[in-house]
Amino acid sequence: MGSDLSVETLDGIMTISMNRPESRNAMNKSMAEGIAEALDRLDADPALRLAILTGSGGTFCSGMDLKGFLRGESPVVEGRGFGGLVMKPPVKPIIAAVDGYALAGGLELMIACDLVVASADAKFGIPEAKRGLAAGAGGLMRLPDQIPTRVAMELALTGNFIDAERALSFGLINRIEQGPALNGAMALAQEIVANGPVAVRVSKQIIQESRGWPLDERWDRQNTLLPQVFTSPDAREGASAFAEKRKPVWSGS
Repeated sequence: MGSDLSVETLDGIMTISMNRPESRNAMNKSMAEGIAEALDRLDADPALRLAILTGSGGTFCSGMDLKGFLRGESPVVEGRGFGGLVMKPPVKPIIAAVDGYALAGGLELMIACDLVVASADAKFGIPEAKRGLAAGAGGLMRLPDQIPTRVAMELALTGNFIDAERALSFGLINRIEQGPALNGAMALAQEIVANGPVAVRVSKQIIQESRGWPLDERWDRQNTLLPQVFTSPDAREGASAFAEKRKPVWSGS
């Protein structure tokens, strides 16, 4: 992975840490490629259940590395987009653990994740308009799907930052952690890991894909995906464990 990124795995949880604190974890080519590689591994390895994306040194990500950009480097991975993530998030869940700043491309990385835990001092924004630019790595398209359109419009047109309390108030983030965001993200990850792997994966898929389904096709499309959950060995194991008052032992099938 190189020194720009560290990847650790423990108990089915992959932790991906952006590691360029001297530049507030600005996204460069090697980091983007490392994230893409880690996400490929996440989806390919049955032992891995989900990922947490975080940043070292008290900052999540401040956006694109402009020095790298001026050298002709691009932090865009073909097929996956900016940061190796925004155009093609993993099939399995991914949680953003946000300390400090999630700005510009950093915010776009965050909103490409499924869940967000942020520290109490976190700040969020897409300040591109202040530089005559636009948030082209998903910010302008994803934010109106996740928060009220007028709030998304305010963030895009003013470029102003918002704090964690305001972000929580309209659902941009899930939880505020008083300590390091990774602590809260790990607790949330453990809640998910306790559940059936197939159920989690398919639930994420339906929530994401159904946003684009025509209303008159939603039930039929869902019905093509749900049988793999209800006919799985894990479905029987979950019911048996409940009846026997014990923790389920998931097979992932």
